[in-house]
Amino acid sequence: MEIPDRLQCLFAADVEETRDAYRITVPKREVEVGTLSAGSTYKVAVLAQEQDAGADDTEATTPSQSPESTPEPPVAEGETRTVEIEDVGDQGDGLTRVDRGFVVIVPDTDVGERVRIEIEDVRDTVAFGTVVERISYYD
Repeated sequence: MEIPDRLQCLFAADVEETRDAYRITVPKREVEVGTLSAGSTYKVAVLAQEQDAGADDTEATTPSQSPESTPEPPVAEGETRTVEIEDVGDQGDGLTRVDRGFVVIVPDTDVGERVRIEIEDVRDTVAFGTVVERISYYD
């Protein structure tokens, strides 16, 4: 799946049925530590679960921002960080958040795992890291 540079947040959510509609709830952390603002309007893409592979040709889109209003990513290529994997994305990759809720995608990790990663690719709204070391909680 190609991830556009405009991606502002990434999370998994269930579709809930209400009386005459369906609802997807945005976690509070996306507004509190992420780049979303309550009351603002965003475009939302819905991606199929892993078992429905092949339906991932839909790109997530977000409101356009001028270059002046987009903060620099809080990570740099080659940087190492110790992180805890918070979630798993639709493709099965681990997800963690660093400064300002910035999302880092880390393949081959599980929720709750502590790892030392090296940042390999940085985009405006997301970075990709690889595991350098798996860390025990007792260390």
